Amino acid sequence: MDYRRYLVEFDTGADLHGMDVTKAAQKAVKGAISHCCMCGMEDLLGLQDAGKALKIAVKIAAPFPEQVDTEAVRAIVPCGEASVEVVSGGLTVKGLSVPHLGAGDTIVLVNAAVTVWVDRDQIDWPYAEIK
Repeated sequence: MDYRRYLVEFDTGADLHGMDVTKAAQKAVKGAISHCCMCGMEDLLGLQDAGKALKIAVKIAAPFPEQVDTEAVRAIVPCGEASVEVVSGGLTVKGLSVPHLGAGDTIVLVNAAVTVWVDRDQIDWPYAEIK
């Protein structure tokens, strides 16, 4: 297998009530994924089964990294072999307390970078023999 980086996308997710860093991380990953359409996978590279040809590396920066449920974040990735790394980062800021929406008055912001790697051995196009 010969994986090469194909795409890097990023976004920020927020939990406005409850300081749930996992929820914020999921929103950030969903946002990053929804910002791109990888039609080049099929149109240029000839990939028919992205699940076999892709590795997805998710990097999360969160104010409370130990609280991020990496399995819940990994579940957001729609295809490929996903990995999740969590580092310290993100942001908290005073918000508004609305008890029926969640405990506390702190907004938590989490950043996500999603990197898509393609296995060159899965490429089926006229120039595949050029390495």
